[in-house]
Amino acid sequence: MHADKQFCGLDPDSEFVELAVEVFSMLADATRVRIVLALRNAGEMSVNHLADVVDKTPAAVSQHLAKLRLARMVAHRKEGTTAFYRLVDEHASQLVIDAIKQAEHTFSSGDGSHHHSSTAPA
Repeated sequence: MHADKQFCGLDPDSEFVELAVEVFSMLADATRVRIVLALRNAGEMSVNHLADVVDKTPAAVSQHLAKLRLARMVAHRKEGTTAFYRLVDEHASQLVIDAIKQAEHTFSSGDGSHHHSSTAPA
């Protein structure tokens, strides 16, 4: 009878609730949100390029990327001494998009125009 709830984890007593909180916690940082948005738009970027885009030092960006990598939100590859990062899948990006839309909704004039923007990369 409740098999669909068991598999999707959407019950209030789901074992995934605490893990979801950890995901939100990981994304509760402006620099990490900017990194996710940058990677969403570009696909793959070097640490130095990401640092330029999010206006942080490469060392600071590397620390944030390490956390996102441990959370399995980003993956990396090396080319010589340069590390390139990409989003593992669309889930972190979609969470950020939804949070941005919620923030826009809070400050919108009520016309709902922010709901018409595409979720596809620019």
